Amino acid sequence: MKQPGKLDYLEMPATAGTLDRLKAFYSAAFAWSFTDYGPTYSAFAEGLDGGFQADAAEAPAKPLPVLYSDNLEETLRAVESAGGTIVRPIFSFPGGRRFHFVDPAGNELAVWSH
Repeated sequence: MKQPGKLDYLEMPATAGTLDRLKAFYSAAFAWSFTDYGPTYSAFAEGLDGGFQADAAEAPAKPLPVLYSDNLEETLRAVESAGGTIVRPIFSFPGGRRFHFVDPAGNELAVWSH
């Protein structure tokens, strides 16, 4: 069950031709399985859902924690009010909409909704 404010998804970079190597590693080391969404994205559902992004133009530089929200606009306002900095305003992606922010310590996170 999706819960507002709880860690919901994790995206990690897989650039420079590492997507197949990462899938092989996690499959071998931890028996993970993957669902490919095109040639540059492969998702996993291993406790915490997540995926690897192999498109260099889209890949986060560091792992990207993604939180869920029932009301994206309200959550964006709450993030700003709490001192977060919006680095990618609300945008659509396959599966929903999301925005990215940086917390006061400099960590980038995203928030998504249907």
